[in-house]
Amino acid sequence: MKTKLFCGIGLLLLQATPALAQQPAAASARAAAAPGALVPYRINPGDELEIFVWGEERLQRTERVLPDGTFSFPLVGKVDALNALPGEIEARITKGLESQYRTAVPQVTVSVKTPAGLQFSVLGKVRSPGSFNPGRYVNVLEALSFAGGPAEFAQLSNVVIIRKTATGAQAIRVRLSDILKGQVADVTNETLPLVRGGDTVIVP
Repeated sequence: MKTKLFCGIGLLLLQATPALAQQPAAASARAAAAPGALVPYRINPGDELEIFVWGEERLQRTERVLPDGTFSFPLVGKVDALNALPGEIEARITKGLESQYRTAVPQVTVSVKTPAGLQFSVLGKVRSPGSFNPGRYVNVLEALSFAGGPAEFAQLSNVVIIRKTATGAQAIRVRLSDILKGQVADVTNETLPLVRGGDTVIVP
């Protein structure tokens, strides 16, 4: 099913760009093998979490992660959630509740209700530029599909991802034209990088 979906994305991009329409569509099938589709989601500021402590109605809550990457939970206090997996949050809440129970702490379940931290923007020569929140990790090729695919005369050989880091902005250049033409034998996270929350994808 994933391969068929990815092939559809590749074909959409090929149809949207006449200069690439003559290239083999098999390249998009190879892109389906790119790693990242099963990357576990890590918590970001703005995410809305659903938290259940089984058998404890007062501890069944929805919490939003604050800009500093934390949230408060009854009987536990401040919980550090930034870049953590849901399972790691479960363990932290369980440990924080240990002093409240004479026996084992009831099972704690944490799920991401609204993954606000996955929002990114696509600008430049695309059909529908804007900001998108797919609710899952996507690579740069999939990101373009959310923006309707490249517009006419888009330079897919020089796509740029602008990423905010602790030391400033980082520019990651991606040659999508090579992938669509079948010139990349091994599609990896380097040749087809994942888009992170807060990224801006620019198609010149």
